[in-house]
Amino acid sequence: MAKVSAEQLGSEPIGQLLIKQAVPASIGILVMSLNILVDSIFVGNWIGSIAIAAINVVLPVSFFIGALGMAIGIGGASIISRALGADDKPKALKTFGNQITLTLLVTVGMVALGLYFVNGLIPAFGGKGAIFEPAKIYYTIVLYGVPFLALCMMGNTVIRAEGKPKFAMIAMIIPSVGNLLMDYVFINVMDLGMEGAAWATTISYVLCFAYIFYFFLSKNSELKLNLVHFGLDLSILREIGSLGFVTLSRQALVSLVYLLMNNILFDLGGEASVAVYAIIGRMLMFALFPVFGVTQGFLPIAGFNYGAKKYPRVRESINTAIKYAAILASVVFVGLFIFPGEIAGLFLSDKPGLSAHDLAVNAYVMQHTPAAMRWVFAATPIIALQLIGAAYFQAIGKAVPALLLTLTRQGFFFIPLILILPSFLGETGVWVSFPIADVLATIVTGYYLRKEIKRTLVISDAPISS
Repeated sequence: MAKVSAEQLGSEPIGQLLIKQAVPASIGILVMSLNILVDSIFVGNWIGSIAIAAINVVLPVSFFIGALGMAIGIGGASIISRALGADDKPKALKTFGNQITLTLLVTVGMVALGLYFVNGLIPAFGGKGAIFEPAKIYYTIVLYGVPFLALCMMGNTVIRAEGKPKFAMIAMIIPSVGNLLMDYVFINVMDLGMEGAAWATTISYVLCFAYIFYFFLSKNSELKLNLVHFGLDLSILREIGSLGFVTLSRQALVSLVYLLMNNILFDLGGEASVAVYAIIGRMLMFALFPVFGVTQGFLPIAGFNYGAKKYPRVRESINTAIKYAAILASVVFVGLFIFPGEIAGLFLSDKPGLSAHDLAVNAYVMQHTPAAMRWVFAATPIIALQLIGAAYFQAIGKAVPALLLTLTRQGFFFIPLILILPSFLGETGVWVSFPIADVLATIVTGYYLRKEIKRTLVISDAPISS
């Protein structure tokens, strides 16, 4: 595998560079998303639709703790990209060491709290009725692997900040493939049910960690740490915290949305409505993988060139990323509008001997998922501006606007909408809230991004691609 040096982020043509960065990121996200998607299909077919709802209840808790690692990773990666761009390698090394120490301290503490409050957290996130027991089984086992997940998320962003997207891609592929193989063995062959699904997920996190640990010990990484780098530095922690807080706030909002959605939908339609949302939630993770890949590929390019004061390249990277992401989002939009029923059917078991309750849940899911999915993805073609705009402020180290734009969609618009509209429109009000929030957030992001470009990115006569 050819090496990619960090300096290439500031010299190669933007379009070519973005493809080189975004394709591995997209493939990695695709495989990870396929893992979640196929895992849900396996669980739905081999255990039942209630099991999908149970995993949906657990995800916001485990993902939030895992997202602590991602927040620390993205916050530190922004510093590392800019430090490498400014030829300040000592700061890059100290930042990476602090990321590792901070990730371990925070996530292990959060896991301890999560296990202690297990019986209260699961019902709070919608794990009620028939969902509670399978959710508790899954939650307890998966939580033990979450610190490894957090370290993987943190390390993956640093690998990408070094300009090594192919290695970051492999780090995402390994746990995905491992999880699917172990799903088959533990659930289908050994018939371990929810315990099998949970152990498959947990072991996959450990496999990912092992690969990332190997990468940083090998000659492929430019960041070689000594013990002195692990000592916490308050100024670096503040910078990691201010930038990482953007990602953490976004994930905290995602967890809050899951909590509200699971409870609102349970009140409107019981376990079956939660199952509908579980399927749509998987598609939200899976279908937009190319758009998220472009966003991930854009971050180190913008951060490096901003740190190197190559502002024409920064501006070109914004325009190119938005264009590529918008095209890909439009393709996703068309596919989901044409095949929502076929997609829903993939998650439902047709094995003989299903109980009357399971058959009723399956019928409800098939009847309600297509319309809900069309509403949820109705504004997909315009989300590129929203995602790239918020990512830009994070890439250049401007934490406050990045935070506010991150909070805009779900915090300022979506959550109020799902609290209000269902009172008038019932379950349809929940689904209509998605495109309305997307449109409003995109308008706000576009306004502030345009203003920032005019104010900060002064275009000179210098060639853009040099």
